[in-house]
Amino acid sequence: MVQNETIQTILSRKSVRQFLQKPVPEDYIAEMLECARFAPSGLNNQPWRFIVVDNRKTQTRLAELTYYSDILLSAPLSIAVYMDIAASYNREKDIAAIGASIQNICLAAHSMGLGAVWIGDILKNKERVSTVLDAPDSFELIAVLAAGYYEVPPVKTERKPLSELVWKNRYD
Repeated sequence: MVQNETIQTILSRKSVRQFLQKPVPEDYIAEMLECARFAPSGLNNQPWRFIVVDNRKTQTRLAELTYYSDILLSAPLSIAVYMDIAASYNREKDIAAIGASIQNICLAAHSMGLGAVWIGDILKNKERVSTVLDAPDSFELIAVLAAGYYEVPPVKTERKPLSELVWKNRYD
């Protein structure tokens, strides 16, 4: 198998759910968001928008909106990822593009020695999240990421073998 730095980063990234109460430097945050900005999007419309949360009061308010409150309370940084409806041209394509931007954030965090996790449960309260964050009306919450320096190195998880995930279709 071909191994290089990019592939190694992808293969070694794991979700992190416990963080140290150590602030994430501004230049790290900027680099993660710069990587997110370079995700592919249909027509290069770049429908993603980000709200960075690095203060305890807002983190606590967000934590009240998810079952996984302990993760948000542990994290020194959250990034709310939105789709700007005003910039959207195709909902399905734009959500896929935003997923790519989220993956870029997670990979960038990992490459800088940080951990991150995608908190999906909070979407059940997306309107309340948007109120807490004072998001514009044209923004639709897609995800909230918790990030920071990890307390415990992430545990390796098992992955399904490719044979269960790939079907080949060959034409004669």
